[in-house]
Amino acid sequence: MNHPSRFRTFCMAVFLMGELATGAVAQDSLKVGVAEQDITPPVGFPMAGYFHERLADGQIDPLKAKAIVFRGNGQQAALVICDLTGVSIDLSGAIRTLAAQKSGIPFDSIIVAATHSHTAPDYYKSLVQYLNGDKSNALRSAYVEKLIQGAASAVEMASKSAGKATIETGSVDQKTPIAFNRRFVMRDGSVQTWLNLKHPEVVRIAGPIDPEIGLLMVKDANAKPIGVLSNFALHLDTVGGLKWSGDYPFFVESAVRQTLGNEVVSLFGTGCCGDINHSNSDGVSPRNKTDLIGKSLGETVQKGLTQLKPLKDVRLSVRSNVVPLALQECSEQDVTDSVAVMKDVVAGKSVEFLKHVQAHKMLMIDQLRNKEPLAGKTAPRPILATREWSGVGESLPVEVHTICLGEDLAIVTLPGEVFVNLGLAIKQNSPFKTTLIIELANAVETCYIPTRAAYAGGSYEVTNSTVKPGSGELLVESVLKQLREARLEMTKPTK
Repeated sequence: MNHPSRFRTFCMAVFLMGELATGAVAQDSLKVGVAEQDITPPVGFPMAGYFHERLADGQIDPLKAKAIVFRGNGQQAALVICDLTGVSIDLSGAIRTLAAQKSGIPFDSIIVAATHSHTAPDYYKSLVQYLNGDKSNALRSAYVEKLIQGAASAVEMASKSAGKATIETGSVDQKTPIAFNRRFVMRDGSVQTWLNLKHPEVVRIAGPIDPEIGLLMVKDANAKPIGVLSNFALHLDTVGGLKWSGDYPFFVESAVRQTLGNEVVSLFGTGCCGDINHSNSDGVSPRNKTDLIGKSLGETVQKGLTQLKPLKDVRLSVRSNVVPLALQECSEQDVTDSVAVMKDVVAGKSVEFLKHVQAHKMLMIDQLRNKEPLAGKTAPRPILATREWSGVGESLPVEVHTICLGEDLAIVTLPGEVFVNLGLAIKQNSPFKTTLIIELANAVETCYIPTRAAYAGGSYEVTNSTVKPGSGELLVESVLKQLREARLEMTKPTK
């Protein structure tokens, strides 16, 4: 696999030459394609989602990579959403490079996002070994290749199938309570995660939820539905166990296909839910289970599909921007302490959970900031291994994308696990009637991205963030700038 950064210019050149040879896409046309590919790992592959290794022993439902491609106004964009816990910069680079070669869509216009299922593969270390040419573990290297090929092929298939299409969009609120803010303000002014309102020291819930389900339906030239993109802010950690599962979006897919047909591709984009989960905050109600969540969401989506409105203006505008997010500091003492904690974990000693999380975070920052990590080559390494950003420096150059259609629809993609208030800030200030915001796109190395205020409260999400306070607000600013530019462009009369 070639290094992704070396192919950006090449892929762009290939794309432009293709456009010159075939003629630019007509200004008044929109072509859309959808496709999906299986990316289910084998039994025995490590599962992600937690801070210890666990090996899968079966499958509940298949994991997939689902792609949607837009083409119009001389521009192209591809969004491929994978049933993964996160998309590392190494994985997004490998998929985007291969997808660009296969489809002719520019590298910078391809977005790879994760649903955040916690019953998905822990591929990070295996991927780095694979990219470094180490294929000594046949099972793991074979799956890494399947993952890259599967996601890239989904983009290729969607691109090849792209044809004249109509888009219907809108949103519907989820009324049945299935999503809850999981952070709580305590009497001492701190914030703690995973409590409830019955706890004697809890004062209030620390933040809101986002009840909106954003929807986009694609119909082909014969007015037949071929794809639905739904978007909702709720953590995907509802299944548990050691069997592969896409979590509650699998039930959403079942509902969509029950309504529109079994050939429809159902893409689910996870909204800004870094502080949202499925445990009822009242401290009385039982925790919602996967089928209840999925079926309830599916019913709401089915209702929403009947209320969608067709886009009259389908001019395509694709924008992206690199936003440098400052990494937190990491001293030699931080690294020494973290190595000691990790050694205790390996030895089977009891370690406080947040200390374990902090140790992983510091060792990760160490590998990101330093060409030669302070921890040394023999020290325990964090779960999230990296190649592309090893020694990247004092900040992470993350990408923010917007895909806008006409004056009414915007799709926004952000890196990391983003707090709900940041997503709400974008929606409330977006000049587009419907704005879908999809997190965990192209890079997961930020881990959580809380609001600036949330950093002051602390607790798990803050402990598990690699970037400095204010990072989330920088992303919001970048997105709103792109949306305003796109909206201004849309106000110009068509030729």
